[in-house]
Amino acid sequence: MARLERIAQIETPESCPRYELRVRRRGPVGAEYEIWQMPATATPQVRSPLRLAGLRGRNLDLVEHRVLKRLRQSGIRPGRGADARKRGYALTEELALTLGLLFRALAPMRNRDNMRSVAEGVEAMGREEAAYWLGMAMHRKQPRRVLAALRFLLTEPKSRGFRS
Repeated sequence: MARLERIAQIETPESCPRYELRVRRRGPVGAEYEIWQMPATATPQVRSPLRLAGLRGRNLDLVEHRVLKRLRQSGIRPGRGADARKRGYALTEELALTLGLLFRALAPMRNRDNMRSVAEGVEAMGREEAAYWLGMAMHRKQPRRVLAALRFLLTEPKSRGFRS
């Protein structure tokens, strides 16, 4: 128990960007997870909280166990009680980048097999690769094309049977 308290007391240095996970409960079974970048001295261009990504509904239900596993490894345990209707948790930069990219990539998807492939691919990415793709998805003129390219690279091509 003392280890969890020690992890909760760790603060990021002022030279790092700050990120926050906001969990909002919608009824007894529904939830919404959002990643926000908070103002910090390391990011002077961010003057107010900036929403990076969010996921809810069916798509979150399909990958929520993966997200909760990553959060537990970081010492974050979102509560399910009545007092936890809306909570914010500080995230490390690496976890925020990975979850932000995962949420952005999965939000418009519908095919379960492709969603699993994309989730596995994003989880396997290193910090630099996730930062590259998330930066491209946030700051490009047409971010939907960037995310479509990422989804294309991470999903298995469908084999087409040829008839003779």
